[in-house]
Amino acid sequence: MPDVDPRISRTLEVRDHAGELRRWHLLDSGPWLAERGITPQGTLLAVHGNPTYSFLFRSLVREDIPWRLVAVDQLEMGWSERTGVKRRYQDRITDLSLLTDALSLRGPVVTVGHDWGGLISAGWALDNRHDLAGMILTNTGLHQDLGESLPRALQLATTPGFRTASTSVTDAFVRTTLSLSRPALAQEVQDAYLAPYRTRGRRKGIDQFVADIPAGADHPSRPTLERVAEGIRDLTVPTLLAWGPRDITFSDRFLRDLLERVPHADVHRFEKTSHLVWEDADVAGLVAEWLRSRFGPEAAQDEPAGTWRPVSSFAQQAPEQHVGEPIARLAADPTHAHRPAVVEMADADGRRREISWSLLNRRVDDIAAGMLGHGIRPGDRVSILITPGADLTAVLYACLRLGAVAVIADAGLGVPGLTRAVIGSHPDWLIGIPRALVGARAMGWPGRRISVEQLPTVDRAALGVETSIAQLARSGSMMRDLGAPLDAAWPAPDADAAILFTSGSTGPAKGAVYTHRQMSAMFTAVGDTLQLDPERGLVAGFAPFALLGPALGAPSVVPDMDITRPGELTAPALAAAIDALGEPAVFTAPAALRNILETAPQLDEYGRAAIASAASFFSAGAPIPAHLLRELRSLMPHARALTPYGMTECLAVAAIDLEGIEAAGEGSGVCVGRPVPRVELAVAVMDGEGRTPGEISQQADVTGEVLVRAPHVRDRYLMLWGTTHRSMRFTGWHATGDVGHLDAEGRLWIEGRADHVLATADGLFTPVQVEDAAETVPTVRRAGAAAVGPRGTQQVVVVLETEDGYRAGKAGRPRAASTSLQEAVRRAVRERSGAEVVAVFTTSALPTDIRHNSKIDRAALSRWAGQTLRGEWADAL
Repeated sequence: MPDVDPRISRTLEVRDHAGELRRWHLLDSGPWLAERGITPQGTLLAVHGNPTYSFLFRSLVREDIPWRLVAVDQLEMGWSERTGVKRRYQDRITDLSLLTDALSLRGPVVTVGHDWGGLISAGWALDNRHDLAGMILTNTGLHQDLGESLPRALQLATTPGFRTASTSVTDAFVRTTLSLSRPALAQEVQDAYLAPYRTRGRRKGIDQFVADIPAGADHPSRPTLERVAEGIRDLTVPTLLAWGPRDITFSDRFLRDLLERVPHADVHRFEKTSHLVWEDADVAGLVAEWLRSRFGPEAAQDEPAGTWRPVSSFAQQAPEQHVGEPIARLAADPTHAHRPAVVEMADADGRRREISWSLLNRRVDDIAAGMLGHGIRPGDRVSILITPGADLTAVLYACLRLGAVAVIADAGLGVPGLTRAVIGSHPDWLIGIPRALVGARAMGWPGRRISVEQLPTVDRAALGVETSIAQLARSGSMMRDLGAPLDAAWPAPDADAAILFTSGSTGPAKGAVYTHRQMSAMFTAVGDTLQLDPERGLVAGFAPFALLGPALGAPSVVPDMDITRPGELTAPALAAAIDALGEPAVFTAPAALRNILETAPQLDEYGRAAIASAASFFSAGAPIPAHLLRELRSLMPHARALTPYGMTECLAVAAIDLEGIEAAGEGSGVCVGRPVPRVELAVAVMDGEGRTPGEISQQADVTGEVLVRAPHVRDRYLMLWGTTHRSMRFTGWHATGDVGHLDAEGRLWIEGRADHVLATADGLFTPVQVEDAAETVPTVRRAGAAAVGPRGTQQVVVVLETEDGYRAGKAGRPRAASTSLQEAVRRAVRERSGAEVVAVFTTSALPTDIRHNSKIDRAALSRWAGQTLRGEWADAL
């Protein structure tokens, strides 16, 4: 068994449920810990499923897990005895209890179960709760409703005739299970899993496990399944659910069932992993963190993720108000009631549509009342898949009004990212436009379905649609016209309000969970920063920002654009949107700036006058070069050019205008200004390998991971316990993942992502240091810094977009830059940052995130560069 110390492998003879002496094989790390002088804090009792064995849990033997691991091979499986006895679910629970008795295994015990081992370990936990301290479950299912179809993979596996042929006559079942991992398992690991199952006789246990799936009411193991599934509700011990969501057997529907039974569980979904999540991800690392958090020295001081504590005079809570309250206030104000709240640039007939504050308020209340009448309750999750405009605005604020949790994952994530976001958020309801409902049906997204508009009966049936927002609004309006008030109190401040998904530019998109208190503070912070009010509307060139307007009492409009490609916003489209609101504030994605300038010649005289009327201009999501802001002055001469810094987890952290950028001058990174009100900043100091061991600094010119403390930091990440815990590892602070420093004036400078810091033999270099230097070379449009090799000795590679290559637009693999360009880039980077560049490549377009079209995917650059420098074939970026 590779990666397994032979000294922890042992056998033990124990009597089974029938009183027969049976030989068990197990991994026992007790001697391994003793050899290192580690006193165990307790025992991890690990139980595998079908067709794996104790080898699955080898990664739990590590020095940062001071717990004794006892990982068993169940009888008939792995290297344990083949007894020839048909064992049922209850038999296996009893056999395991007899084994732990023979081992004199006493609490504290944390059970660890995977697949069938999850059911068996849960049964052991119920029967031995006097020793139970906690539970860890991974990709398992504790219950299958009668009449509910088995997962397709199990339907096939349990088919008479096929079952035995695939499980014991051949090793197809084992090989198919191993093939699910991505990337593919190393050959020696595959061989290790196959080793105990080389002959038909040694595979009979696999067949028995499949035969024991209690799908029917008359199955002998059904009573045990019901007993354990119901009994686990009473186990209130700390519980961790670690999940591979691409599992073709135990999909998220089983995770949802577990959460209904164990609602207090900590959850971490490892996106892009499958059934063998222990092989696909660092589950052991997560377990180590979780055990320290729940049972280690820090457990006594453990605070809920997102805990915010003011530590200085300016760090005060924002004034609280109910989210969406400005809509009702403006609707009741005769001065504003009939002014536009939401403007839609064009309908199917090319006409502009304006929705007043009065109409929006009425629509929100009607929809909220209709939702309540239809059965949507406070706390229900509602995935909203509607294009920006009046319908999206009304539905969102109706959810916030009644206390339903709005799930916002915009189309800018792309279809794969949107699918992961919707499925991963486990919505109770899904409200969408027809195209979204078709996709939901095709891809099996969860949630009861509601359409925006009334659909024909045939379409409703085909898409599984129960009703429409139009119908809900009509029924709500009727109830209210008859004198029935909106029967819902405003949600409690600490109740969940919304789940906002990040861009996915640094990995799979994450759901940031906001409470009503945090969301109200966030709206206040954005409003204060952008100076939005009823007199100054918002042109949202980045579509999700249109949702902020109503909460700030600011009319809003989204320009005529493809919301999935914000970088393609044109000057004429922007001018038309500005004209719709008079003298508004303008917000765009950074990638749009160049395109606005490049399409400016398409403006007619009226369009130039309209765009020039903008009162202020904002752009955020990636660093903005000062020269672009200066060029925009030619189009918007009177607009204050502000570049706020923030993130989905904490919108509005710092801000700076063009004058401030010019006053800051040149430095290492991009100056994003001073913190906005109620925000405090610090950095986590980095060691020589770019890690942050624990020191926090607010001194000038100390580079490290940027930390934020504010009342509008998100509460947690949805079903990402490990990510939440790591981001809050400095108590009271949110670790942003960005790297930067504070200067003597208290301004923040951003220098890239902490994970992208180049840890070379000559020291640490931040990616923006290298990229800024490379971009000083004539003809270079944009540069991306890549790191190749182990941390501490990494090599620096630069990939360039050149002006000629960008205009040519020829996609493909990057190519080595010309000799003269390579030398120019090397010299510029050396002189300005001190870093030595080993290779320079050019490409037509650097890989960026989908949502902003701005954040360079440096991880992809590093993978590509590493393959190329090793002489391996590397695909196009």
